[in-house]
Parts: sequence; C-alpha cells; structure tokens
Amino acid sequence: MATTEPVEDWAEDFDIFDPGFVKDPYPVWRDLRGQCPVAHSDRWGGSYMPSTFETVSQVAHDAENFTSFEVGVAPVPIAYDDDGNRLRSVISSDPPDHTPERRLMLPFFSPKRVERYREHTEELARRLIGGFIEDGRADAAGDYARQIPPRIIAEILGIDPEMSDDFTTWVQGVLELGLTDPEIREKYRIIIQDFFLEEIARRKEEPGDDLISVLLDSEIDGEPVPMHVIRANVGLMLVAGIDTTWSSIGSALWHLATHPEDRQRLVDEPELIPVAVEEFLRAYSPVTMARLARNDTEIAGRPVKRGERVLLSFPAANRDPEVFDDPEEVIIDRAVNRHIAFGAGIHRCLGSNLARMEMQVAIAEWLKLIPEFECEDPEAVTWAGGQVRGPRHLPVTFPNRSAL
Repeated sequence: MATTEPVEDWAEDFDIFDPGFVKDPYPVWRDLRGQCPVAHSDRWGGSYMPSTFETVSQVAHDAENFTSFEVGVAPVPIAYDDDGNRLRSVISSDPPDHTPERRLMLPFFSPKRVERYREHTEELARRLIGGFIEDGRADAAGDYARQIPPRIIAEILGIDPEMSDDFTTWVQGVLELGLTDPEIREKYRIIIQDFFLEEIARRKEEPGDDLISVLLDSEIDGEPVPMHVIRANVGLMLVAGIDTTWSSIGSALWHLATHPEDRQRLVDEPELIPVAVEEFLRAYSPVTMARLARNDTEIAGRPVKRGERVLLSFPAANRDPEVFDDPEEVIIDRAVNRHIAFGAGIHRCLGSNLARMEMQVAIAEWLKLIPEFECEDPEAVTWAGGQVRGPRHLPVTFPNRSAL
C-alpha cells in the first residue's frame, strides 16, 4: 500500500516517490549496492528493487521467469477493449507474441528512417529557441525539452504536431501524476484512448504512410494485426516517445547549466556531442520499468514469489562501479560506455535511434545559439520521478541575443 511515512530503512522500506529520492536518488542506490543489492518495500503495492548492473540485467533478460504483463512501477488497472481483449503493446507482451509485433514497428525507428526527421528536428529546435532567445531566460525543460519529442512522434504517427501541449499533458497524467492518483490516470487514459480511436477510424477512411496506417494494413501469420494490439501500440508510441526523451534532453541541459567546463567543451568540440549524449544517457537514465515474477524464483539469492513486482532501475545499474569506472562522474568523452539506459533483453527500447537523434540535435542547436547559460536558481529546479525521472522546471539565464 502507499504511505507518506518517511523512509528509515531503504533496504526494506524504500519509496520510489519520496521527494528526496526523486530529487537525488543516486546516494540511495550507492548505499544499497553495498549493503543490500536487492531491496524490498511493501509500499505502492510491494516490490523488489535490484540496484546492480548484474541483477537488473539478469531480470531484464529472463523472460522465462519474469513477465512484462505489468511494467508500471506501481499497480494500475489493466485496460481491455469491449470484447475483453487486453490492450497489449510490445512493451507489455511476452514471447511468442512479442517478436512479430515488435517487428512490425522496427522499420519506423531504423537509423535510416530516423535520419529523415533530423532536419525537421533541427528546424524545430531553432524555432523554439527563437521564441525566447531575446528574453535572456527560459525554462529549458518546459519551453524547450518538453516541446521537441511530441512534435516528432506526431510526425511518425501522422497526428497534429500542434497538439503537442495536449500530448504532454496527457502523458504526464498517465505516466507521472497518475501513478499516485488513480482518478487522474483514468481521466487521461480515456482521453488518449478516445483520441486514438478517432485517429484509427480516420486512417481506415484516409490511409497514409504513417505508423497507424501501416499497422492497419499489416498482417501477422496471414491475419490482420488485432485491433487491441494496434490500439495499445499507437498509444505506447505517444506515451513512451514523449516523456522519456523530454526527460533525457532536460537532464542533459541541466548538467550543462551546472557544469560550465562540460558546456564549454561541447561548444568548442561539437563533434563530441554524440559521445556526450551516451554519457548523459548513462548518468541520467530516465526510465525504471517493472516485471512480475512468473514463478517462485530468486535474484542474487533473495527469494521472489510468483506475482511479485520487480523494479528494473536502469539508472541504478548504469552507476554500478563494477561495470563503469568512476560511475558517479559524468565524463562526456567516456570511451567505453555499455550503458543500458534503453533497457536490455527483448524489450530494449524500440525508439532508441530516434531518442539519440533528438538529444543530439536538441543539445547541438541549443549550444550553437545559446553557448553560455546557467541555472537561474538551482533550488527552483523540480524533478519528476517514479517511472520516468527528469527535470520538469529548469529556469536558466543567458546573455540576450538577437531574435533569429
């Protein structure tokens, strides 16, 4: 069950929504690795939380003992269609369903396909910066990072990119606020559901070359893709394609606003940005996913019973000193960087190529036009946590520049 009581023992009573943990979770994970690599809590429905690279990777790769039926870090109701079919996306499917359904969407996120959106993303970034560059200040999270992913994912889905503010509000309602408030979650779940029901109906009449149209025209084993699978996956693209990348861009900008030496180096060496992006992904990995135990099993010797929830904290895994040298240091030219910010196993993030491109462009265009900036008030920065961690309010100041 949920509780607002302060945490006294993170090994046996952790709280992923604790405000202090959301703001700075890294000391907690560092301590847990040393004393209890698989923590447990009865809060938020009960769960286990591995904190080492090895234990997180073990669970992520073990589809035999851990199901993706529920991937939320806290329990939420399962959605069904009117015929009683569970709305199942690739992120919440297991073999044998998972592979053929994932294969349908892979072409939309291949490196070659993603490059189609690079120029558009560059233009979008410049346009956004042009809206506030004369002010000498901006909310780098709300005015910039938040605005890029919904417009790009809208292009892929063939939906109106000018609804980006609506999309981000819906996603926050489902993936952030709704995890601790069932009424908020249900409100926005229904909004997203109804929106895509209308979009699907429109594509049946007016098909295009977008992802929704392709799924409607595709087959699996000679049969049309089931509608409950289409509905779940187009909804997933909106939800997963916005919050994670928005959070990653925001975290990178927060780092550069608070580490002037790294900011200046990327200004001087823009060719280093792709390498730096990998380090930002490692150091500030936004996503924690969940699995349910299929069977009575164990993780690092700790028993886990069938049906119990396990949180895959990719951010914790990516700061494990057994795998990364100086893991608490952000080294923007880190040469060896086998991070798992995009997950591991069969559910590794479908949109990783798109996220990388958006991050590279967002950082490069910002530094071209705003090479000097800093946090206006470090204490005013706010963070979201739980399923996806990233800055939500990031006020920065910079020298006034002429409008673009």
